[in-house]
Order: sequence, then structure tokens, then C-alpha cells
Amino acid sequence: MLSELKNLIEIRNEGFVKNQRFFSSLQEEECLKRMKQSYKRRGAELVRSQVHGRILSKKKWDHQTEVGYILHYEQLIKMDQHFYVQERMETRKALFEKKHLVEDVLNPPIVKNAAEQNGTKEISNERVSGASYNRLEAVRYAELWWDDYNPHYHKFTDNCTNFISQCLKAGNAPMRGFPNRSKGWWYQNNNWSYSWSVAHSMRWYLSGSTSGLRGEERESASELIPGDVICYDFDGDGRWQHTTIVVAKDANGEPLVNAQTTNSRMRYWTYEDSTAWTPDIKYKFFHIVTN
Repeated sequence: MLSELKNLIEIRNEGFVKNQRFFSSLQEEECLKRMKQSYKRRGAELVRSQVHGRILSKKKWDHQTEVGYILHYEQLIKMDQHFYVQERMETRKALFEKKHLVEDVLNPPIVKNAAEQNGTKEISNERVSGASYNRLEAVRYAELWWDDYNPHYHKFTDNCTNFISQCLKAGNAPMRGFPNRSKGWWYQNNNWSYSWSVAHSMRWYLSGSTSGLRGEERESASELIPGDVICYDFDGDGRWQHTTIVVAKDANGEPLVNAQTTNSRMRYWTYEDSTAWTPDIKYKFFHIVTN
């Protein structure tokens, strides 16, 4: 049973660098197609892909066995004479019937946010004293924790914005607003503001804050630098669902980002390789500043 799953994983991994069909769903096939189109458009080449698997769970009933597992992809990207390694964690579920694989599906990332949402744009003149934003430390934190969870913070099922907030805090971004969860941006005593953990709230906080942590909107992703933030509205319906942090730039000067929920490192910022991507996707590009 597990040998059959291992063989499938190896075939899937080879498919990233070969022109062969290997995914079980049309949605994943479309993701792969968009990814390869993106490489071609950027002048990038995926020259090597490695994958490591780990079993998370097994459930048995009658003649069926369900195996939950996680894959860790490490992919070497070449652009001109430059190379970088892109990484991604993928959670999947395989179903076996009498030890024969009958289904293998991706557990899609949850793009809904916590039930608590505050979508109002915050305008505040509250004064905050604080040092300047340390981008190096923010990026260092993003590199350290992209594939793990810091036990000093609460962990969410949809952890993307919580993770970005931790990166910003590691960069000495000033917090304010405690204990009002609808105000400011803060984490204290195992409690937090909406803007700390909810993508929609962070997007509006960054554009509306006039003191402490602020985000200056940029017209294009190429204007961002490491330590800046990108917000995503996958459906283009005005509900912002995802947040990433810029950790590097590719050979074209375009951002590479780290993120959680689907844990990713040095991922190209457009997210065209995500099952959450739609043609209606919208982005907000924030250059992080503090005062």
C-alpha cells in the first residue's frame, strides 16, 4: 500500500520537470499549467524538483484505508545565471481499497478567515513611540518559521496572517490598541486584535493606519522590497483572504514570498500555482513603514 503511494509521489514530482499528466484533478492540472506558463513568461526554468513525504494519519474501516500525509517540495529555479530554491508544504489524502490506491487528493488550503472579522478602514491619530522597522529581522523570522509554528503564539487553522504579524513584530513593528480587538494591531497575554490574525482586517489596517505600523500602497509588486507585505483577494469580491511577506527578489526584480496555511518559501508572488487562484484575483502591495 505505502509502496504504491511512494511510487505515485515520485511520478508526481517528476511531472514538474517533464511534460506528462500525473495529477488526479483538473484543478491541479490547471495549477501546473499556470505554473509552467509563469516560468516561461518570467524567463525561469525549474531545473530540479525533490520531494519528501511524511505520514500524518491512518484511518481504517471495512476494506478501505485513508492515509493523510504531507509533502515537502524543494525546487531549484534558474533565471539567467541566478539560482534559488523554492519550497512548499502540501497536505494530501490518499484512499486505498484493499491496499490498492483509488484516490489521491490535495487538501485545499482554507482561504476563509476566522469568524471574527472587522472590515472597516481604521483612521487613527493615536501616537506611538517606537524604533524603525528592522526588515532584516522580519525576513529572518520568516525564513526560520515558514514551515513550523512558534509555540509562543496561538496557532490558527488558517495561520497566514498570524504568521505575517509575527514576522512584522520580529522586525520591531510597534503594536498599539490593546485591549480593544477592533483597534490597532497587537498581540498580548494570548489575546490579539482582528488585524493581527485576519487577512481582511490586516489589509484595511495597513492602508488606514496613520501611526505606528503603517502600509504605504504601491502600484506594482516590483516596487516592494524584502520585509514588505502583499494581500490577496483570490475571488476579487472584496474579501481579502491571504497575506504574504516579501523575503527576496528574483532576477527580474519581482518579489518572492514566504507564507503559511500552505507553508511556502521563496514562492513567486502571483500565486498562479495555487488552487485558490482565480482569474478575478486582486492584490494589494504594501511598503511597510513605522513612526
